[in-house]
Amino acid sequence: MYYAHDKLDDFVDVINTFLRPLFMEIRKGRSEDNGKMFYALVNLAITEATKVASDYAENELELFKKTMDLIVESESGYASSTSILNLTDKLQSKKMRKKEAEQVLQMFVQDKWLSERHGEYTLHTRSIMELDQYICETYQDVKKCNICHSLAIQGQSCETCGIKMHLPCIAKYFKSQPEPHCPHCNEVWPHETRDLVRPDSHLPSSTPRTSRRISSSEMK
Repeated sequence: MYYAHDKLDDFVDVINTFLRPLFMEIRKGRSEDNGKMFYALVNLAITEATKVASDYAENELELFKKTMDLIVESESGYASSTSILNLTDKLQSKKMRKKEAEQVLQMFVQDKWLSERHGEYTLHTRSIMELDQYICETYQDVKKCNICHSLAIQGQSCETCGIKMHLPCIAKYFKSQPEPHCPHCNEVWPHETRDLVRPDSHLPSSTPRTSRRISSSEMK
């Protein structure tokens, strides 16, 4: 199994040598929710054309950015629907009614930019993979998982050294340890590590071909 994964990664690296001159790249990432592997074709170009390439209205993009602010800056990596809908009065581009905002949020979920569960929203794996550079440049305190080295929006942090790990990575790493210790500073891990990945956790592994796009340049 590991051999097959290594071969696939090597194959993707070869493809990327041809894609990068075209300002495109295949990126690999894991779902923060269940650890499932994703591959995404990412547009790396930052031009005037990509700035207007999105089908989203200006106030819809602004709502997405403000929603991302709430999610990334929260301790849990989630933002409640109530908190997001309260942003509608703060939009600078064009005000949006709450009913309209609810429809826009569902559109972001359908297009795989956001994930929603029980009225709580988080970034879909697609957002983290395609907007990786924007997230790192915009949010100075964002961390990468100490295990898989991908951006960690959701997860648990060590109270001693501050490293952060995704819940599926924690579940796998601490699976055979009776008393989990931080892999960085070796202090006792201060959080519950059992049953971290919920049985109903599931995110689709593919993105719809007709979904609308958001580029990093549009977020600025």
